[in-house]
Amino acid sequence: MSESIKHECGLAMVRLLKPLSFYQEKYGSALYGLEKVRLLMQKQRNRGQDGAGLATIKLDPKPGKKYISRKRSNAPNYLDDLFKGVFKRFETLPPEKLNNPAWLKENLPYTGELILGHLRYGTHGDNSIETVHPFLRQNNWITRNLILAGNFNLTNVDELFQELVDLGQFPKEKSDTVTVLEKLGHFLDDEVQRLFTWFKPDGYTNQEINELIYDNLDVLRMLKRASKKFDGGYIMAGLVGHGDAFVIRDAAGIRPAFYYQDDELVVVASERPAIQTAFDVHANKVHEIEPGHALIVKKKGTVTHAPYIDLLPPKPCSFERIYFSRGNDRDIYHERLQLGYQLTESVLKAVDYDYKHTVFSFVPNTAETAFYGLMKGLEDRLNQIKHEKILKMSQDGGIKPKKLEKILGFRPRMEKVVVKDAKMRTFIADTTARGKLVSHVYDVTYGIVENGKDNLVLLDDSIVRGTTLRDSILQIVSRLRPKKIVIVSSAPQIRYPDCYGIDMSKMKEFAAFRALVELLREHGREHLLQEAYECAKEQEARPVHELTNVVQGLYEQFDYEQVSDKIGEILKPEDIKPEVKIIYQTLEGLHKAIPKHKGDWYFSGNYPTPGGNRVVNRSFINYMEGKDERAY
Repeated sequence: MSESIKHECGLAMVRLLKPLSFYQEKYGSALYGLEKVRLLMQKQRNRGQDGAGLATIKLDPKPGKKYISRKRSNAPNYLDDLFKGVFKRFETLPPEKLNNPAWLKENLPYTGELILGHLRYGTHGDNSIETVHPFLRQNNWITRNLILAGNFNLTNVDELFQELVDLGQFPKEKSDTVTVLEKLGHFLDDEVQRLFTWFKPDGYTNQEINELIYDNLDVLRMLKRASKKFDGGYIMAGLVGHGDAFVIRDAAGIRPAFYYQDDELVVVASERPAIQTAFDVHANKVHEIEPGHALIVKKKGTVTHAPYIDLLPPKPCSFERIYFSRGNDRDIYHERLQLGYQLTESVLKAVDYDYKHTVFSFVPNTAETAFYGLMKGLEDRLNQIKHEKILKMSQDGGIKPKKLEKILGFRPRMEKVVVKDAKMRTFIADTTARGKLVSHVYDVTYGIVENGKDNLVLLDDSIVRGTTLRDSILQIVSRLRPKKIVIVSSAPQIRYPDCYGIDMSKMKEFAAFRALVELLREHGREHLLQEAYECAKEQEARPVHELTNVVQGLYEQFDYEQVSDKIGEILKPEDIKPEVKIIYQTLEGLHKAIPKHKGDWYFSGNYPTPGGNRVVNRSFINYMEGKDERAY
């Protein structure tokens, strides 16, 4: 994606199932779990560039000893800064202490058996240290302490917040993270109190009851009660003070999560390859946490994977596969190849099948895998042409070696045309002057494109707003003087806001929506905008399950290619000469390439949870009323 879009955060959790001495003896370090979490976070750094945090819990602490440790960083070098602060306590230790697990656990922080790491992408709000996960809900009862980190956005924070108020709480702020923390914390308190009340009449001491709560706390029941009204996409990981841990996935499986367990540990991460790399295990040993399921690790080490909420039709986020997750997952790699391959015919049609005078490239680097797929498609199609020419030559008097050599040697012109340059900070106040500097975010390789004769095809992951494309990429590649510029998106047109974690919430920013409005005006159908607005306003008073997406009907006025062509007109800078054509992946092509991840609401408008329709309508209302604010 050539423009910056913030998105889902990343999780890394490790629960050591053996004493620290085991890891010292087998792996040479009592800090084995801590080091693995650092590696998991490093391998998922694509999932958060606004901050990182870490929390640990020690099992079976003595009263009066600190057993919870937490550190967070929002420094520019957040991961280095985080772990520099954590490991500095161990760097100066003499070997006899560093290699003594019992001493480390007794005397130093971050030496617990439960370790939770988080990488943050701030989709909304500030990026202060207070917004960096994990969050901590503290209590003097060990069983009521709760640490929470997540990759999520909820569409109904206002409703959940009001529930907390109705329960008698007084939350310090209205955010989905704090609301969820307090909601889970309330029902954790309730479950602990229920057990205390149950065991007290039997004559147990309070300390003995604590031990009984460790074994009998029903984490699944707590999660069921707390999450009944959660509407959104999420992965949430929680650590309870005495040592229970859980990870829950939303009912439609929107956000990704994977786990691996053996007799030494349980590990959870947002991406499968991170686990494979960190623990050197095969892909088939790493499992998904199923939609609507909780992975629960009890203090005693038992692991369960069970449903905790009513399931919805599975709609895992397809954008994870197109762009957000790293492409070293075996399935994602092949899916991205297929996305590019499927665009072959549309691309060739756009350049009149002129292989000789077309240069193919990609921007940015994350589009490289899809580009390989496109190149494979171009080569397969060219091989068909070669086959036909050779067959015709044999029928017209026999194979001529020089002509055959020329045919076989012809290849699609694949080149590295666009490169991203270092970001430049500018203190120039003049908008025009600043814009000229911004246009140089990318640079080009000169001398590859023949002036006025060659077409230039550039493949991108997706085109959301189109501002970088208009203000930088098209400006700079036009200097190569191609006859025609074809921009190809491996993703379909982004038409609707996301409300489950991706920073795409304002309708007015989407190139596709701006194109739709222009088409409605040009065709004398602008009144449909007002009618849709009135329908959206009327629906605001309805229960959320009765809402419909009022924007879908507007897009139905025009066919897919009309919208793509209008996007091309809107994004073409006025001062460049080459013709500009934009090609998008179709929705059908998306589903063919990525059949198991059908979460396509930003493309189709078909939201997986009821709150999605409320968000899209509110986003449209904001557009019509001129409000520049998020819709949830």
